[in-house]
Amino acid sequence: MFAVTRANRPSPATGLQAPELGAAESQAAGALMRVNHVGEICAQALYQSQALFARSPAQRQQFEQAAQEELDHLAWTAQRVTELGTHTSHLAPLWWAGAFAWGSVAGLAGDRWSLGFVVETERQVEAHLASHLDRLPEQDVASRAIVDQMKHEEAEHANAALAAGALPLPPAIQGLMRAAATVMTTLAHRI
Repeated sequence: MFAVTRANRPSPATGLQAPELGAAESQAAGALMRVNHVGEICAQALYQSQALFARSPAQRQQFEQAAQEELDHLAWTAQRVTELGTHTSHLAPLWWAGAFAWGSVAGLAGDRWSLGFVVETERQVEAHLASHLDRLPEQDVASRAIVDQMKHEEAEHANAALAAGALPLPPAIQGLMRAAATVMTTLAHRI
């Protein structure tokens, strides 16, 4: 679960030539990429638990496929965190367990609600990644390429879930999800 993950696809940052970042820029970019890495840990737990509780084989396969794609994101962000000279979150097991619990609840609610959870999660992640593109140093083309690719693929996951029959989540659940994400991003930025 927390072993070194290898990507099946090359990182979008492969072969990019970027100017050297200053210490402050590396630190800022590293903290943002650490948050993104935590998001990918959570994505693994969410999709694994949702696949576990999926009622139809088609939904199970969709969740497993999305988890496989998210493994690339996990590997890319871990590599970039290391390149920026910082560390991944020390709270990784906590993030994974919390996300697994959320995904389990969604899965137990039924496939269409679980798909709705995917849509809402991926829409929130997509907005979060857009904000990181605004905050990453312009010259950090490596981090920017990774985040941009992730943003595109998160949108694809949301669209696939919508096409598969996702039900919209009640506003209260959406709000709880935003609050949990705020706690996670705030802590992961530093720890």
